[in-house]
Amino acid sequence: MLAILYVLSKLIMLFSCTFLAPALVSILYRDGALDTFVTAAVAGLAIGLTLWSATRRYQRELKPRDGFILVTTLWVGFAITASFPFMLARPDMPFSHAFFEAMSGLTTTGSTVISGLDTLPASLNFWRHFLNWMGGMGIIVLAVAILPILGIGGMQLYKAETPGPMKDSKLAPRITETAKNLWLVYSGWTLAVALALKAAGLSWLDAVCHAFAALSLGGFSTRDSSVGAFDSLPVELILSFGMIVGAMNFATHFLALRQRSLRAYLRDPEAKAMLWLLLGSILAMSVYLWAHHVYDFPTALRHVSFNLISIATDSGFASVDYARWPIFVPLWMLFLSSITACSGSTGGGIKMVRTLMLSKQSVNEMTRLLHPAAVRPVKIGGKVVPQDVMLSVMGFIFVYCMCIVILSFALIASGLDFLSAFTAVIASINNAGPGLGVVGPASNYASLSDFQIWICSLAMLLGRLEVFTLLILFTPAFWRK
Repeated sequence: MLAILYVLSKLIMLFSCTFLAPALVSILYRDGALDTFVTAAVAGLAIGLTLWSATRRYQRELKPRDGFILVTTLWVGFAITASFPFMLARPDMPFSHAFFEAMSGLTTTGSTVISGLDTLPASLNFWRHFLNWMGGMGIIVLAVAILPILGIGGMQLYKAETPGPMKDSKLAPRITETAKNLWLVYSGWTLAVALALKAAGLSWLDAVCHAFAALSLGGFSTRDSSVGAFDSLPVELILSFGMIVGAMNFATHFLALRQRSLRAYLRDPEAKAMLWLLLGSILAMSVYLWAHHVYDFPTALRHVSFNLISIATDSGFASVDYARWPIFVPLWMLFLSSITACSGSTGGGIKMVRTLMLSKQSVNEMTRLLHPAAVRPVKIGGKVVPQDVMLSVMGFIFVYCMCIVILSFALIASGLDFLSAFTAVIASINNAGPGLGVVGPASNYASLSDFQIWICSLAMLLGRLEVFTLLILFTPAFWRK
């Protein structure tokens, strides 16, 4: 454990250096928040240095088991460190709320407890979105590229944190090169979306912040009314494109760029399934709202397209208060948030690859009822899925559903109504942002009690680490030597 704390100390010091970015924004905009980030950086460096001094003699190579402990402690440690500016800038903000805001940013959930975003200091708004962007591909993957510099191997962390059931494929022979390639693609797409948003009429701050939130599927906004504040079709189209890019496997983006061809997308079964699901749902929900006389069809198509893509891909932007729509539509959107994002993307939920696996396995089971001797292996992208992977997927789905049930009951027992409790847990564990009821798109999570805030924070962490990485720490077998 002390060896893990030694690594954690170095990474906390490294993470504290990221306060330089919002500090520069504070200087540029002269928003009076410079002292906040300087103090937060000094505090983070002091904590990291103290921890490093106490544990440096315990340095050793990480074992596979250590990766799970370090991943969890990193996310919690980074969230605590990231919460400093919120508490310093708003002394009346309780630690539970500051931690929630930081965890929401880092896990790219997009839920917020802050009101008055339009008048928030520019640097603090930038910090919220910068947390989205850093968390988007996973701070752990970024750390993997840097860990060799610190004298520590990174494969254990990569396997513990990387989304999706198939974790052994690499884009390059060395894991550090893989992480760097992913971040280059991620940064390139972010820059492209930011420039497009600026060309569409947003200020540089709004353009950069919303580009961060779109590619990371973080869903934070600089406005209380989210993207609806801009009332701009071009902005919605650009963000929709950015969210779809963020919801695809970044390995596919890398291969497409390296091959200078779109064939990589055509060969990706997840990408094709995601796009067809989004297209079919948009058309069906637009017709539904039109048939119920909520909007005329062109208006329904516009609002459904943006908001459905936002929730389905686990981003969390909103252009209208979709909680006012017939309940079937927002509930369908939240259901899509569980299955739409691809593995290796910045999204949450169970991922499209698991959905495809279980769908095909279900068809095979029905076939066996008619033909007991039939042998039909599950294939994804022309490759046979190993039986142990199928079993792990089924185990994941069961634990994922049980977490939703247990956490929903916990919120209901604390006094929250069923709709708010259930959708808050779904939105949090899928890292999708707003739910319905008191946590709907027209409000935020500030009205929840401290206990309810901590439950939602736990759900965010469970979702970001795909449940098993966190829950395995509570099994007796994990701690046996």
